Amino acid sequence: MATSGARGGRLGGLGQWWGVLAGALLVAAWVNSAAGPALVITLSALVVLWSFFQAPVTCNAPVRGRADGCRNNASGLLLGCHIRQHRWQKLKMLIVRRQVRAFCAGLFSDGKATVVTLAGAGSFISGLVALVPGVVVH
Repeated sequence: MATSGARGGRLGGLGQWWGVLAGALLVAAWVNSAAGPALVITLSALVVLWSFFQAPVTCNAPVRGRADGCRNNASGLLLGCHIRQHRWQKLKMLIVRRQVRAFCAGLFSDGKATVVTLAGAGSFISGLVALVPGVVVH
């Protein structure tokens, strides 16, 4: 089967959305009392990794002459777009103290970024809560 374009491959572009399925399974694991803490922690870690490194969001790296930053598609909240310099700019924003505020503002810049940010934060909290003994009902 021949595929063309940026969305080629076996899953036809749906491969970047596996974190949504992991998030749905995480919610189901919290609802289902038979799911143990190991499953909740594993699913939480998967959703956090997806949010940071693979979720489809807008780049928003600082660009000279544009107040809203780069508008290219990016992979994850921590990585930039296909421009190599933007990848490093986004990671550098977390380290340089003056730029942390700009990075955090970019987390809620549009609808996709807000949903991915909330999914990542909720999954991180979910994993921490699952580590506390007695919170997850067996």
